[in-house]
Amino acid sequence: MKLLDKIKDSSAFALYPVRCPYCDRVIEKNEVACRSCAEQFPDHCITRAVVGGLACAAAFPYRGSYAGAVRRLKFSNRADYARPLAVQTVHAILEISEDMSFDLITCVPMHVKDIRIRGYNQAELLARECAAVMQLPYVETLEKFKRNRPQHETKAKDRGKNVRGVFRPTDCALFRNKHVLIIDDIITTGNTLGECARMLFLGGCREISCAAVCATSAW
Repeated sequence: MKLLDKIKDSSAFALYPVRCPYCDRVIEKNEVACRSCAEQFPDHCITRAVVGGLACAAAFPYRGSYAGAVRRLKFSNRADYARPLAVQTVHAILEISEDMSFDLITCVPMHVKDIRIRGYNQAELLARECAAVMQLPYVETLEKFKRNRPQHETKAKDRGKNVRGVFRPTDCALFRNKHVLIIDDIITTGNTLGECARMLFLGGCREISCAAVCATSAW
């Protein structure tokens, strides 16, 4: 790196230091968490079943500092948290996946109106970072063309009906006969990931794997 680039890089770090997603302490640029938080990470990932029977790997339980990191990513414009959270998600994927022959990575889509309100789709940010870490292509395979009630505002027994028929493939040729890894931020009942998987299978997808940053205990 040229001297001028190094100066610019160090100046940017001074103005916008990298922070631990879990406690907000300043960390080095190449770190994904401070030492204290990293030492408290779970020894193993969490495995949940999405509707339809597919397994979903989650890096953390949705509680405490882990839930706080995801909420800040989603609601407090902390898009910079996507990379460190994605790294831990990849660790969870590697822990449970016997067959790592993914062809591409995609995400649970948001409706365009909700993206305009928030400014971004946090699941897309996570999926793109996972793709970068795993050196795989990120592909937008689905779109959310119907706007529904947020799942966290819907009773568990109604969540399946709430997401039914709200997604559709963008272009089936993009994923036909491929092994697709779907990324989301949180898995609760597994209905959203299950509906996404259903639409991908209908479009000709060969195999689907799922992963999320956090898994709740509400089932």
